[in-house]
Amino acid sequence: MNGTESGSDGRLAGALAALFAAVGVLSALDVTGDLREGTPWGHVALELAVAAVGLGGAVWMAVRYLALRREARALGVRAVALEARVRSSAHEAATWKREAAALIAGLGAAIDGQFDRWQLSPAERDVALLLLKGLSHKEIGVVRGVEEATVRQQARALYRKAGLSGRHDLAAFFLEDLLDPGPRAAAVDAEASRPSSQ
Repeated sequence: MNGTESGSDGRLAGALAALFAAVGVLSALDVTGDLREGTPWGHVALELAVAAVGLGGAVWMAVRYLALRREARALGVRAVALEARVRSSAHEAATWKREAAALIAGLGAAIDGQFDRWQLSPAERDVALLLLKGLSHKEIGVVRGVEEATVRQQARALYRKAGLSGRHDLAAFFLEDLLDPGPRAAAVDAEASRPSSQ
């Protein structure tokens, strides 16, 4: 239930509580008048039942109204907290983008420099970048407007010029040293560099 529904339900519960209370009070007043006039007990009992139902309904709706008000307040508090988290996340994302922009630009320049050293043609550069982004040969063909066979041929040419065996070697060439291997990989490296006891 959102805050608008809770507020609307609360207003309805309040209005119904007032309506039930009015029915109960008016019925009770009518009973007092009927008792003074000597109205038969059957009729008085019926009006007392109506008064009891009205007052009971008023109490029940008042309790519901108070519960809905508490719920609406709680939802308001949660909304404020969520809004603060969203603002914080947006700020963090903007900060990360600003910080990463220089790194991404530097990485792009480094990749271009390596492509120059490999003496890749413009088409081979395009294919290499799209392979690094994870596109398949077919997808690269669609993006570049060429046949898949042409993309495969250009990929083989760039692998040959770079001295790489394929797509995985291309990705590893640029990404292997960028990723922090973490403490587990450091422990494996340390274990591998220890002299054997045999």
